[in-house]
Amino acid sequence: MTRKQRRLVLIGSGMAVLAVAAALVLSAMRDSIVFFNSPTDVVEKDMQAGARIRLGGLVQPGTLTRKDIDAAFDVTDGKTAIRVTYRGILPDLFREGQGVVAEGVLIDKASFRADTVLAKHDENYMPKEVADSLKKQGHWKDDYGKTGGKSESKTPAAEASK
Repeated sequence: MTRKQRRLVLIGSGMAVLAVAAALVLSAMRDSIVFFNSPTDVVEKDMQAGARIRLGGLVQPGTLTRKDIDAAFDVTDGKTAIRVTYRGILPDLFREGQGVVAEGVLIDKASFRADTVLAKHDENYMPKEVADSLKKQGHWKDDYGKTGGKSESKTPAAEASK
């Protein structure tokens, strides 16, 4: 084998090793790239107890209970609900019927212990497609807290589509 051929084999094998390493890293990170998992995702993916995840959805109305700095509430995506317990001060934007992302540990398929709770902004900032999906499911609230209705979306995407 000539010197040039050895160099090409060495470069080719190095590139192959790098490609395999990159593929392994990307496949390992596939599930953690998602910003949050919905309650239905948690049940369908059969996640193990003790897994650290972000759980996102809407705070189900009527489920919030507070005692001092302890809070418990259900997070739902309209199909499945998971009970979340949290010890700490809830964000100012947190309220029933609004979006929330909780980061913590999955206890089992029906309960979750959060160590961080993030309240999502008002639905007026949602993309038109997300707002339309929430309206179809009956989770959209108008300006005065009425569910459903024929109010126009105030998102920039909705204004641009007129």
